[in-house]
Amino acid sequence: MISIRQLRYFVEIVEARGYTRAAERLFIAQSALSRQVKELEAVLDVVLLKREAKHFELTQAGQDFYERSRKILLDLDRAVAQARTIGKGEHGELRLLHSSSVPLSAPLGPTLNEALKAFPGISLEISQAPSEYQAREIVEGSADIGLARLPILRANPNLESTVLYRERLVAAVPANHHLAQRQEVEIAELRDEFFVTVPHRDRGGLSYLVAERCIAHGFYPRVARATSRKNSLLSLVNAGFGIAVVPQSMASISLSAGVSFPALKDADFQSEVALLRRRDAPAMVQQFVETFIARLREAGLSAPAQ
Repeated sequence: MISIRQLRYFVEIVEARGYTRAAERLFIAQSALSRQVKELEAVLDVVLLKREAKHFELTQAGQDFYERSRKILLDLDRAVAQARTIGKGEHGELRLLHSSSVPLSAPLGPTLNEALKAFPGISLEISQAPSEYQAREIVEGSADIGLARLPILRANPNLESTVLYRERLVAAVPANHHLAQRQEVEIAELRDEFFVTVPHRDRGGLSYLVAERCIAHGFYPRVARATSRKNSLLSLVNAGFGIAVVPQSMASISLSAGVSFPALKDADFQSEVALLRRRDAPAMVQQFVETFIARLREAGLSAPAQ
């Protein structure tokens, strides 16, 4: 196995332009430094440095390995510094992922903003990602917080999920559809419609939930000729490719005049929005999450609503 120490030694030799100066900077014997590099080359099974009496020359493989190793060490140093500052509750950047079906409109967006005000040194990097992807990224440490539509298919003991609220689902139909003028419809009335969003075999989230509930009502959604799992699905509805079942929050922010959103009468067509984080998340993440949930509670949204 390659060690971080070996990477640091190799990079130092290259940047110091010699073993002697690198050994002085690292406060180790030159022989020990040379031995570490030889062990590194043995593990890689490639020559990194062509050694001569008073100097060395990087091989092509050595040059590439140096550039990549230097980047790895810089990223590692940044990660260590970030972890320490976040752990002390001082400052840092949190990466937040949210599903396309969890828009950061009111109250989620404003509540995130209010939570940030309690942490002047914290900034958020926000991106969209499917529910399953969020879970994987958070478990692997590439993201800190997720706002996802349940269900998440792959359980992980290191992932903590907190249901924030439940939301009613509505039908999205073209404005010229025969159901467009209705205030409410039953899911059975959509049995023969084409759905522009269908579940992926490896993903949970909204499309999986909708298909699951349709099956419980005796049918599987018919697949339209054009489908989407993102916000563009409303554009497909507008264009007449088919219909969809979406959360009420997506209907409230839709800018498309060509889509109508009759409510679904069926009581089981609800969707849960959950906050995801690692169970062993750094103190700063935990503190921010607690503040965010408290702000949601103040807005009357923290408890699941029927």
